[in-house]
Amino acid sequence: MNKYLKEIETAGIIMLFIGVIVGHFINKTFGAIAAIIGILLWGVTVVIKAMNWQQYRRDNLVNIAIILGAIAFSFISLLFFYL
Repeated sequence: MNKYLKEIETAGIIMLFIGVIVGHFINKTFGAIAAIIGILLWGVTVVIKAMNWQQYRRDNLVNIAIILGAIAFSFISLLFFYL
């Protein structure tokens, strides 16, 4: 399983972006399904890497930064949306 973590993570991120783009331009339902699959794939790799902190220390720090950036972006976009 550890051999394929990078491929699973990359597939999850690509599915997430495909879902966002398809959901915005073509079909919201299909885009949401693709985005959820991408988030689940990426989430599985995050959990596995978090359980093996010493082995994936650098990747875990990058994942934490990505999650914090997404949360900050969400709050900022909500502020602009409701103001």
